[in-house]
Amino acid sequence: MPFAFPDIEGRRMTLAVEAAPQGMAENIDLNTKKPSLLGLTRAGLAEALRAIDTPEREIRMRVAQLWHWIYFQGAQNFDVMLNVSKVMRQKLAENYSLTRPQVVEEQVSVDGTRKWLIRMAPVDALDKGAEVECVYIPESDRGTLCVSSQVGCTLNCTFCHTGTQKLVRNLTTQEIVAQLVVAREMLGDFPGLTPPDNGLIPSGEGARAVSNIVFMGMGEPLYNFENVRDAVEILSDGDGLSLSKRRITVSTSGVVPEIERLGLESGAALAISLHAVRDELRNKLVPLNKKYPIQELMQACRDYPGASNARRITFEYVMLKGVNDSPAEARELVRLLKGVPAKINLIPFNPWPGAPYECSDWETIEKFSDIVFNAGYASPVRTPRGRDILAACGQLKSETEKLRARARLAAELE
Repeated sequence: MPFAFPDIEGRRMTLAVEAAPQGMAENIDLNTKKPSLLGLTRAGLAEALRAIDTPEREIRMRVAQLWHWIYFQGAQNFDVMLNVSKVMRQKLAENYSLTRPQVVEEQVSVDGTRKWLIRMAPVDALDKGAEVECVYIPESDRGTLCVSSQVGCTLNCTFCHTGTQKLVRNLTTQEIVAQLVVAREMLGDFPGLTPPDNGLIPSGEGARAVSNIVFMGMGEPLYNFENVRDAVEILSDGDGLSLSKRRITVSTSGVVPEIERLGLESGAALAISLHAVRDELRNKLVPLNKKYPIQELMQACRDYPGASNARRITFEYVMLKGVNDSPAEARELVRLLKGVPAKINLIPFNPWPGAPYECSDWETIEKFSDIVFNAGYASPVRTPRGRDILAACGQLKSETEKLRARARLAAELE
């Protein structure tokens, strides 16, 4: 059956702002020629202040001021920082900016899911700016932001649309953090901003538009470990963006050597993109398994720092019709997870153009879930969200790459 690309009816916004790569030497907005402070760690802000000859005795205070304005207030320029002296504000404005990535396009699904195509700042004069997709999934009591860690992906998982896009580069810490800042601005989630009137956004006393972060967008987070770790530090800082580490989940396809480091150095929740219980099948679905087979992966999960019944590891399992969805495989999954504080997220396969798989029948998914649940494991079936705008799990891919793929297909058909 031919796949119909959905019409795009969401808002189109161009915010004359751009993100900047990490590192003061490279963090240059080619329009303003000024490095952006957005997305820097506290140490990075201190370095930036020293670079403009701020007295050492003032560094700690100035870092705290900038941190509050950038990450708590969502300041877009230095003029609003009224507890910073006019001289210092002028000096900051002369040397730095607070630029964001450009929101090229917003799509809003019929179920309220939002997808933003975000263009990062060019890294040099020949670069047009890397693009990633970022997805917001609202529910009545929470809002989850799915962020990307790379432009493209190297893993080539056969059920994943993102895996068909070649890796361009890692995202910097600043570019990862900027995705949350942009999302909060688009959702009116900073002080003084107004939420959009289309789509579901959590409301009520104490409600936050973005309460959870999942590194489940484009890329393999553990192949960009340092930048992801530093981004988690910024996202979870209580004086700024202030997300609980219990609500920040990093999903990996199984980069075994980095799993322990993730627990020790970030404290984030861990999710494993599993999808098969036999090496022979997982080698096909998740080629990384050839390097780090299932038994090595499971041992790394058993040893994960901080894992407990209160902080269980999530195992993601996409349901592929006639491939990995039999009762025997459900029972083997239960056996495989023995000794691991775990919950299982069953994901109905989300189709994309040219996908080689179909989603398991609902009856099959329910039988699989029942077997796992009766063995004592939570086994929720993830409700597909944003399918109509290609925002569901496994469907993300930059718009530029989609257009190139369509052009190649059109050329082949001529």
